[in-house]
Amino acid sequence: MKNTRLALFLSALFVIAPCTQSQTTARPPMSELEAAGDQPDDPGPLATGLSPKLKRRDIQKAMKLVAGWQIKHSDDRYNIDWTYAALYDGLLAASRTTGDPRYHDWVLKVARDYKWQLAPRFSHADDEAIGLTYLAFYNESHSPEQFAPTREGMDKLIARPDDPAKNLWWWCDALYMAPKVLAQLSLTTSDHRYIDFMDHEWWITSKALYDPAEHLYYRDDRFLTQREANGQKIFWSRGNGWVLAGLAMVLDRMPADYPSRSKYIEQYKQMAERIGALQPADGVWRASLLDPGSYPNPEMSGTAFFTYGLAWGIHHGLLDRKKYLPIVMKSWQGLLAHVYADGRLGSIQPIGGEPGKFKPSSSYVYGVGAFLLAGSELNQIAK
Repeated sequence: MKNTRLALFLSALFVIAPCTQSQTTARPPMSELEAAGDQPDDPGPLATGLSPKLKRRDIQKAMKLVAGWQIKHSDDRYNIDWTYAALYDGLLAASRTTGDPRYHDWVLKVARDYKWQLAPRFSHADDEAIGLTYLAFYNESHSPEQFAPTREGMDKLIARPDDPAKNLWWWCDALYMAPKVLAQLSLTTSDHRYIDFMDHEWWITSKALYDPAEHLYYRDDRFLTQREANGQKIFWSRGNGWVLAGLAMVLDRMPADYPSRSKYIEQYKQMAERIGALQPADGVWRASLLDPGSYPNPEMSGTAFFTYGLAWGIHHGLLDRKKYLPIVMKSWQGLLAHVYADGRLGSIQPIGGEPGKFKPSSSYVYGVGAFLLAGSELNQIAK
């Protein structure tokens, strides 16, 4: 099957080069795939001494190891596309969780380098995901320069009429990228237009891609009629991880009395139950949820987003702790088993839009962001 999303991105060849006020010499351009990660033949030994116990010192030790490696590895390749936006979500959560300002300050450097701008494609959810990072810093400093580009972009977005020929958020990953930004902007400004627009578009996408029988999302409409080798429907692990995490992030920012909040909670609980029931014996999900045998490598980005989304539900009282905590702890143990001694988090499927195969060493920034988000929520529910 043709990976249209990867082909689109790689055809662009280059990521945006940052420009600071004091330095105008850009880093050498590299493809999005190169910037986001790699999968070397010899990544070195796996880490020892990481404990899966639900204790804050153990959780934070693992988070610091992984975050430290990722910052060092990405210091000459960062950008503001969707891959890194997910990493920044995780790094800011890691800074709050561990009290270490290095992660916060590194992301702040990125935001300043790019002058608080969204990525260039208007109305494309992937290019709006960075807005949540900017709004997080704005809520600290209330600096207009940190806020204006995101609000201007979202004002333009919500004025856009629906296109009957193609949904705005036509792929399920988009439900992680843009809705959280609109929900946060509505919370920050007390302007309900942003969350109302988000709500309208969410349920258009849900109607198109959510399978009410399976309680899972198709990645996009290509997969409505396709089947895996074993005859099952194709449900991509990371795609559903994006959605579960997106639900958690939206609910975190949605007013308790918002008219359709109960619909989001219902969908969140349906997905959580289905994903939990599909957890393999070793705790980590494969790239294809219903045909794991065709993709035997454990897949850490989907697993990490599931871990974050389920732990968030336990923390906020939406999921039963006795039922879901064993699932979360088993998946966290599985995640730790794929951390290398230097902090690399391996077994992350590269950029794509469907289940695929990869090396055990494969590490990409969005998976690390998800790992750090998962650790931050586990830290919240740890005794």
